Order: sequence, then structure tokens, then C-alpha cells
Amino acid sequence: MTTNVLILCTHNSARSVLSEGMLNHWAAKLGKNVRAFSAGSAPSGRLNPFALEALTNAGIDVDGYRSKSWDEFVGDGAPRMRVVITVCDSAAAEQCPWWPGSPVKVHWGYADPSNAPGGDEGKRAAFEVTRQAIGYRMLQLLDLPLDTMSDADLQAALTTIVES
Repeated sequence: MTTNVLILCTHNSARSVLSEGMLNHWAAKLGKNVRAFSAGSAPSGRLNPFALEALTNAGIDVDGYRSKSWDEFVGDGAPRMRVVITVCDSAAAEQCPWWPGSPVKVHWGYADPSNAPGGDEGKRAAFEVTRQAIGYRMLQLLDLPLDTMSDADLQAALTTIVES
């Protein structure tokens, strides 16, 4: 059974997109039955070009990526989520919709790389560091025995990942 993971950030333009890309990339490389999706509470309608560049430079195909509303993941026919991860503080503080199946929720916050100083080169560097940090946490998630973990054990493990 596929473990579906929804990654949320307010605008779904940078950190959540990096997370979706990295989790799907590592899951495919490692042969894990995990599928990531990303969305936002107030999607910007565009993806940050530095996020797309960081993913592309890491060998990840970003064709078809788009900024989406979290509303796409609560209706009939939406994939059932096992895990919901917020990656920006504003999304973590927002009242999330009710998710079918009551998924495990965790906050893995990252500073917004689009606010990095140093012009375009500073932003590129910040996006790459953020992509690497996200990738490391996603590898830790994929190392968990997701198929056999209870929701309580999964919650504890995901919280431990953020603390390490």
C-alpha cells in the first residue's frame, strides 16, 4: 500500500515544492512505496524559479510541477494521506482542513530561502542548502518501517526526526 505524504506551505512555491521533489526522488531511488504531494493554503499560482533550479540541478524532473491549493486533497477522489508535514511556520499556525483518514501531522520548519541576502547567488545558495536539509529529513522518513508502524509510533518517529 502506498504511503501518501502531503507537504504544506502557505504559497506552495518553494519549500513544499522542494520537499515534494526530494521525497519522490528518494522514494523512487530506494524503491519505497511512498508518494509525496505538495500544496498551500493560499497558493501563489507560480513556483519559485530558484526552487525549480535547485531540483533540476539535483537531477529531478520538475515537468508538471505546479502551485496547488490544499483543497485538492480533501475532496472525493483525492489520495488518502497518511502524513501531513508543514514546512513553513505560517502554514503550521493555520487552521488546516479536516483530512480524511486523520493523518499523522508534524511540523518540519525551514527558513524561507527566498528571503536570503546576496542577490540571486545568495538565493541560489540558500535554496541548495534548504534542498539538502529537506532531502536529509526525507531520507530519514524513508528509513522508517512505514507499513508496520502504528500512527502513534509514526508520530513519535517524525517528531524525533525534526529534533535531530
